[in-house]
Amino acid sequence: MQTQDRLTKEQNPNPLSLNDGITASQNYLLSLQYPDGYWWGELESNVTLTAETVLLHKIWGTDKTRPLHKIENYLRHQQREHGGWELFSGDGGDISTSVEAYMALRLLEVPQNDSALIRAKDFIISKGGISKTRIFTKFHLALIGCYDWKGIPSIPSWIMLLPDNFPFTIYEMASWARESTVPLLIVFNDKPVFSVDPIFNLNELYAEGVENVKYNLPRNNNWGDIFLIFDKVFKLAETLDLVPLRKKSLKAAERWVLNHQQESGDWGGIMPPMVNSLIAFRVLNYNVADPSVQRGFEAIDRFSIEEEDTYRVQACVSPVWDTAWAIRALTESGLPKDHFSLVKGGNWLLDKQCLEYGDWAIKNKTGKPGGWAFEFVNRFYPDIDDSGVVVMALNNIKIPDEERKKAAIDRCLQWIETMQCKPGGWAAFDVNNDQNWLNEIPYGDLKAMIDPNSADVTARVIEMLGSCHLKIDSDRVQKALNYLYQEQEKDGSWFGRWGVNYIYGTSGVLSALAVMEIDKHRPQLEKGVNWLLSCQNSDGGWGETCRSYNDPNLKGKGNSTASQTAWALIGLLDAGEALKNLPKEAIKRGINYLLNTQNIQGTWEEGEFTGTGFPRHFYIRYHLYRHYFPLIALGRYQKLGDT
Repeated sequence: MQTQDRLTKEQNPNPLSLNDGITASQNYLLSLQYPDGYWWGELESNVTLTAETVLLHKIWGTDKTRPLHKIENYLRHQQREHGGWELFSGDGGDISTSVEAYMALRLLEVPQNDSALIRAKDFIISKGGISKTRIFTKFHLALIGCYDWKGIPSIPSWIMLLPDNFPFTIYEMASWARESTVPLLIVFNDKPVFSVDPIFNLNELYAEGVENVKYNLPRNNNWGDIFLIFDKVFKLAETLDLVPLRKKSLKAAERWVLNHQQESGDWGGIMPPMVNSLIAFRVLNYNVADPSVQRGFEAIDRFSIEEEDTYRVQACVSPVWDTAWAIRALTESGLPKDHFSLVKGGNWLLDKQCLEYGDWAIKNKTGKPGGWAFEFVNRFYPDIDDSGVVVMALNNIKIPDEERKKAAIDRCLQWIETMQCKPGGWAAFDVNNDQNWLNEIPYGDLKAMIDPNSADVTARVIEMLGSCHLKIDSDRVQKALNYLYQEQEKDGSWFGRWGVNYIYGTSGVLSALAVMEIDKHRPQLEKGVNWLLSCQNSDGGWGETCRSYNDPNLKGKGNSTASQTAWALIGLLDAGEALKNLPKEAIKRGINYLLNTQNIQGTWEEGEFTGTGFPRHFYIRYHLYRHYFPLIALGRYQKLGDT
């Protein structure tokens, strides 16, 4: 993994001209390309996945085979002055994240009286202690006897045997929830408590005292509390050994986990299913030398970043996403369409097209494979967002085998068309994955059990169609546009599901509407433009805190960042040009912000998390966002000739 220098966001006393800034930015981005043709930046998140990796290795007894001692340095570095650990930069500390970091340090043999743990304990107790953590934190503690399994919700294993035509199956869960849940059917059935070295408890982290803990599942104070009754029934059935078809369903879960392991060793291309599947194998008494176990650990190793003194684990890897955006940035900023780096990147993308049927085909009986995934390998889960960006990237370049490129784009277009959801939009991975009641079950306390259509993914498809002059059924297009109209909020903004937040969503929709019959949605465009203009910061940039997911009053508010400034500029440039009414002064100030904060290497600093995994619960700092999005904004501005 190539590392990137941390750069200052202070105003550059000698900013480059627009042309020189673009050239410097292009050169920097080109320098990051890997020999095989792809781009790949780190996906930084909170420390929980690294902490859970420590737990996993301790459970398997493989902790001496990796440099886990370096994780101690990483966790110490990530601890904040208040004693806790954060979900995103500057959030004030998160209790579940902090408890998992504390657990990992204890597993790494840091004594309870260490000053870092004393500060962490004080922070955790001030937030209510272990009893106030999320279900998954409690689950990880239960695995080593630091929490009682009776406080963990049950998941009936017989859901594995429900027929496809039943109102609910595992395929009504989002892809990430499905991949995480199936192995947990095995783990939750067994309720293991593993012996680890060192032996310890975390009694000091119970604010009410461990002897006073009430292992009750949290109430929602709405109709969803009916699931608390179901949970008691499920637990009673387990106690009396009255779970129907238990052995058959557990065997089906095991087969599913084995069949869904990628050739690269991972599950779903993301860490939580990888951890859960390896814990399931441990429950099933697989040998550490088993090929499936070995490939699983090797996949985690590939997600890990080892430096001289630290070791951390990424939630996912993003080479397809990064490569497509890098190509778009370079072409839209003026690099020749047949530049050798673009050709190499384009051919690499073509090789990564998913040509096998994945889980999406369970509910989509008419579509044929043709999408792209996020990662190096993920044949089960191509996604619409990546696919749209890849098509636009390929459309922007010229490669020797143009027929191959055209065929790949056609396959993708046909697949995307069949993935449209009933409300008219597109989701990330599945079609009509929208049974919202799943977010009310006790197990789903992250409120991320489903994958419904969203404005930002829908906008990506519409932008792809308009900018690449591609055609699908006109009724489908109109239905998608109507969906975007309905999703626009009263102030003119759109919610951002996969990026922080309303700036991301609004920019994407403006770029989409700008290339589709402008007169039909002029009012929507104008309202969106006015909202973006209303939240420009005094320094000329734009920024939005992750807290806007919790508090809509914070929408569009936050310290200026390179990526969010670029998103706002891209939306304003596209919409303004389409409306023949560019807000020139605001755009000029935004461009100056980017040029004034650009480093002499051609890139920008960005400590903030501007990527979203699960709103309110999981955020990502994409290390290349601060580079390719500003380059796109500068390039589009340059094309207008207003330099």
